[in-house]
Amino acid sequence: MNFDELGLIKPILDALKAQGYEQPTPIQEKAIPSILQGRDLLGSAQTGTGKTAAFAIPILQNLSSAKEPHRNQIKALILTPTRELAIQIEENFQDYGKHLKLRSLVVFGGVKQHAQEQQLKRGVDILIATPGRLLDFISQGIVKLHHLEIFVLDEADRMLDMGFVHDVKKILKLIPAKRQNLFFSATMPKEIAKLASEILINPVRVEVAPVSSTADTIQQSIYFVDNNNKTDLLIHLLEDPKFDQVLVFSRTKHGADKIVKKLYQSNISAEAIHGNKSQNARQNALSNFKSKRTRILVATDIAARGIDIDELKYVVNYELSDVSETYVHRIGRTGRAGSEGTSFSFVDALDLANLRNTEKLIGKKIPVVTDHPFHTDNLVEQKRDSNNKPFTPRPRTNGQRSEKTKNKSNFYRKK
Repeated sequence: MNFDELGLIKPILDALKAQGYEQPTPIQEKAIPSILQGRDLLGSAQTGTGKTAAFAIPILQNLSSAKEPHRNQIKALILTPTRELAIQIEENFQDYGKHLKLRSLVVFGGVKQHAQEQQLKRGVDILIATPGRLLDFISQGIVKLHHLEIFVLDEADRMLDMGFVHDVKKILKLIPAKRQNLFFSATMPKEIAKLASEILINPVRVEVAPVSSTADTIQQSIYFVDNNNKTDLLIHLLEDPKFDQVLVFSRTKHGADKIVKKLYQSNISAEAIHGNKSQNARQNALSNFKSKRTRILVATDIAARGIDIDELKYVVNYELSDVSETYVHRIGRTGRAGSEGTSFSFVDALDLANLRNTEKLIGKKIPVVTDHPFHTDNLVEQKRDSNNKPFTPRPRTNGQRSEKTKNKSNFYRKK
C-alpha cells in the first residue's frame, strides 16, 4: 500500500514525498483511516514504529479540512512525558504540514516561559506539551483549551513511570468532554488500562510491535566484561572508524558524565544528555550528535525518550537496565523503519540477572562475542559466599537499601 491509497490530500502527500516516505508502516496503515473518520483510537506501539506520523498526518488533514477552521485556536493537544519527545513530535508536525496553513508549537519546562508565551499569544492550532508546563500556562490563563477537538496522550506508560498520571487527570478535567481521543502506550499496566477506559469511547484498537519484541533488522550481541574494563572495551570498539555515530546508554547521570570524561581523555568526541543538563545543553548535544559533529552521545533512559535519529546504526548498553522492557526501547533507537542496526550490551557480574530476564522477555538468546581483549568467562565465579558457593547475582537497586538492611541499620543506630 502507498500513502496515496489512504485518502490523503495533496499538500500532505507532497510533504511526505519530500521526506522520502514511500509506504506507510503497519501502524500508519491501520491507524490513519480510523483517525481520519474521527474515531477514538487505542494504539499499543513503541517508539520506532512510525506512530507519530500515524496520528500527526490525519490530525493535520482533519484540521485543514474543517469547514470552520477557527484559525490559531488550539484544536489539537498532544501530551507527552519528555521534552525531547515533545520537540521531536513538533518537528514532525512541521515536516508533514509544511504546505498547510496550520500553526504548531511545543511547550515544555526547564526553560524560561517568555518565548513560548509570546508564540501562544500569536495563536496556535496544534499544541505539543509536557504536563507540568501546560498546567502552568493554564493556571496563568495563557493557554485556553475551549476549542479543543483532538486530544493525544502519547507514551502513556512512561507518564506513569515518571509520576505524571495525576497531572494528566487534571488536564482531562480542563478540556471539552466532546473530543476525539488518541491514546498510545507501549505497555498496558493496570493503571494505564484503567485510564484508557476512562478516556476512550468505543475505540479502534491497533497493536503493532509489542514491547517484548525486537526488530529482526537489529543485530544484537553481548560482551562479557568486568565492570572496571567497560570503558576500555568501549574505547577499543571505537577504534574502528565505522562507528562514526554511536548512542550509549548509561544507568545514571553521574555514570554518563564519567563515560564522556574518559572518552574525551581518549580524544573521542562525546557529550552527555540527562536530566541534570539544561534544556539548551541537551538540545545542543542532540543537535551535534545528529549532525555528527559529536561522535558519541551518552544518554540516560528518561532523557533518551524521543531521540529519533535517521539511520542510526549503533547502540551500546553500557549497563543493562533492571527493567527488561527498557532493553527493547533502547535498542529500538536503531533498526528503525526497516533499516539495519547493531546493538552491543556490556554485561558484568551484576548484569547477569538482568540479562536472563531480558532474554526471557524477548524470547531469544543473545549471541556472545568473545573475540575482544576484555572478555571474561568467570563473572559468576568471581564472587562466592562464605561457604564457597557460586554467587547468584541480583539486579542493581540504584542505591536503594532493602527493608532488612534499613531495619538492621536502625537497630544499631538506636544502640
